[in-house]
Amino acid sequence: MPISRRQLMTGGAGLALAGGLTTACGSNTGRGGGGSDRPRLSQWYHQYGEAGTRQAVGRYAAAYPHADVRVEWRPGNYDQQTAAALLTSSGPDVLEVNGPTLDQIQGGQIVDLTDLVKDVKSDFSQAVLAPKTHDGRVWGIPQVVDTQLLYYRKSLLEAAGVRPPRTLDELVDAARGLSNSKVKGLFLGNDGGAGALAGTPLRAAGLSLVTPEGTVGFDDPAAARTLGKLHRLYADKSLLLGAPTDWADPSAFVQGLTAMQWSGLWALPQIKKALGDDFGVLPFPPDGPAGRPAVPVGAWTAAVSARSEHREAAKAFVKWLWIERTDHQEDFALSYGFHIPARTSLAAKADRLKKGPAAEVVRFTTEHGFAAQPLLWTPPSQTTYQDALNRIIKGGADPGSELKAAVRKAEAELRRVRKGS
Repeated sequence: MPISRRQLMTGGAGLALAGGLTTACGSNTGRGGGGSDRPRLSQWYHQYGEAGTRQAVGRYAAAYPHADVRVEWRPGNYDQQTAAALLTSSGPDVLEVNGPTLDQIQGGQIVDLTDLVKDVKSDFSQAVLAPKTHDGRVWGIPQVVDTQLLYYRKSLLEAAGVRPPRTLDELVDAARGLSNSKVKGLFLGNDGGAGALAGTPLRAAGLSLVTPEGTVGFDDPAAARTLGKLHRLYADKSLLLGAPTDWADPSAFVQGLTAMQWSGLWALPQIKKALGDDFGVLPFPPDGPAGRPAVPVGAWTAAVSARSEHREAAKAFVKWLWIERTDHQEDFALSYGFHIPARTSLAAKADRLKKGPAAEVVRFTTEHGFAAQPLLWTPPSQTTYQDALNRIIKGGADPGSELKAAVRKAEAELRRVRKGS
């Protein structure tokens, strides 16, 4: 799964969207509301691309005995739709969120779900649960875990005498050694990597976007050193640019346009089908004496709207589906797309995750996973940092100067966020 950037609703577009919420199309579970003493709940999902997912969530809803649950499948800009929906009582009771965002938590737009996870909190990895937690309270239940990783073509590396890279320096050298007139060494996305990698190289250097204390985590010379190496990839012409599809799609890799590609776990079945055993997987490699392998993780989250007229019933449904019904949770993660169940106990026993590259990815995620989008890392900070990263990678801008300016702007935003807390 690609880890998308959160967007906030603005101005007239939000009002227009909010006005159209009650007429949005959906799929009724068929249970009917007339004459029933059970509450009627509306549940939203973003539009998954994986066949069968929509039918599956309808089955889960229909199986719930204590409420009539109406599932709505929401195409289009889902982040904007949910931002608007949380401001009106005509929105859903239960909804997937790409977050929740700090603004939604601080604005009282979603319900505290801490009591739902109290008995199973340790069964969620901290990297996944931390961005859903604020002031010690849990505001959303992770549904599945998605992660990003480095795929490499075994046969191409062997033919070039290149071993799978264990450090960032080795990745730079490998990409150069694998590039020729027909194949590029590495694909990080058509923008050169700024969008896909985000804070991952900082993690590889032993740093972070935000510290546990809520301050900028990359005000360190190691950040400039590491990000400067990403420009070497671009300057060496080792990067595939202008591919027919972007980094989230493995087409460039399976078609032999690149020997290595940064993509997501969701791409693994397609790669396996096309290449058999001719591929391997790696974390983003460490850099420097404090470096460590880096595996960014994220999770779509089940939340309850604070404007719901049936908040307790909605919480009970979320607990049933995402805490109690582990069979539905495993089915949702692995029967349609390819994700890691949010519960570590389920991931450990899932047959499809027990061997080969899939098992390696689960191990990488357990040992090296970190939150790709920290809760305090708001869109203004993200934009500031990513713009700087883009100028470093493609423009060859001085990493030290770019990061100094990004640190100053991000710290001002973090001060604003901490004050609001």
